[in-house]
Amino acid sequence: MKRTQASAAAADVKYDGFTEEERGAMKERARELKAAARRGSRADKAAEAASEVLAKIAEMPEADRVLAERIHAIVTSNAPDLAPKLWYGMPAYARNGKVVCHFHSAEKFTSRYATRGFSDRAHLDEDVLWPTAFALTALTPAAEPRIAELVKRAAD
Repeated sequence: MKRTQASAAAADVKYDGFTEEERGAMKERARELKAAARRGSRADKAAEAASEVLAKIAEMPEADRVLAERIHAIVTSNAPDLAPKLWYGMPAYARNGKVVCHFHSAEKFTSRYATRGFSDRAHLDEDVLWPTAFALTALTPAAEPRIAELVKRAAD
């Protein structure tokens, strides 16, 4: 049977679904949920989740690891009530189990820069327009206080 031009063009169209990176992140999230369901006490869950976050940060390429380590230090010192946990395979910080802020490495999603994000639970509302994610290429002495201030506001 001969292929028509239309069927040949349709065969060349690629599926526009999830990327390989996105599918990988979803699989990591499913593993995280299963692991959390198997853990024992609340204290055991919190300790294991914090340990998993540090292990994930240690696995990152150097550029992302340096940023993630500083972000982790800023969050834990400025918002000690936020609990570290993995969220789609990336470090996140939660209140009552709900993610308030997170870090995405550039390498994870083959992106140009790492991202520091806040969920709607962060309540960073300002007027009618405000950012919920910030691109990070470096953490300078000038940038760290701004991040610390946002984390404190997010944790309130």
